[in-house]
Amino acid sequence: MSTVHSFPPLTAPHVHLLILGSMPGRASLRANQYYAHPRNAFWPIVERLFHLESGLGYEERCALLVQQGVAVWDVLMSCTRESSLDSDIDTSSIVANDFAEFFAAHPAIGRICFNGAMAQQVFDRHVAPRLPSKVADLPRLRLPSTSPANAAYSFERKLECWRVIRDIR
Repeated sequence: MSTVHSFPPLTAPHVHLLILGSMPGRASLRANQYYAHPRNAFWPIVERLFHLESGLGYEERCALLVQQGVAVWDVLMSCTRESSLDSDIDTSSIVANDFAEFFAAHPAIGRICFNGAMAQQVFDRHVAPRLPSKVADLPRLRLPSTSPANAAYSFERKLECWRVIRDIR
């Protein structure tokens, strides 16, 4: 097993929605980019929902998403994991990111969406209990994972579920 570390958040002071994953997979860690696996549906979904030009470079996609008021981060700062699968995370190795500091710097955030079940479970267990009630009580919504490991959902079904992020203001 190896210890893996997350990335800094994609964010700006004005963001109003926070999308949280659990921990980047191997392809993302190698590329140093969120959702870099070619079959991960995150960026194609974002492109459709926010009418972003397909094929933009990573930095430009990130900037355009943040301009829409959407921040992206991971619940975990580090963990030990054998593969890219959330189910392989050694729960005793979990270290959460500093959300108290993050929310203090981003007071406009009004909702948290989770990219999959593990992100929500880890947030609920390791983060929410340590947050002030004003932040801990923010509305939260678990969305289906955009990971290719979530084969139970077609791209179109994931897209339909994720439409909610476009309407959150």
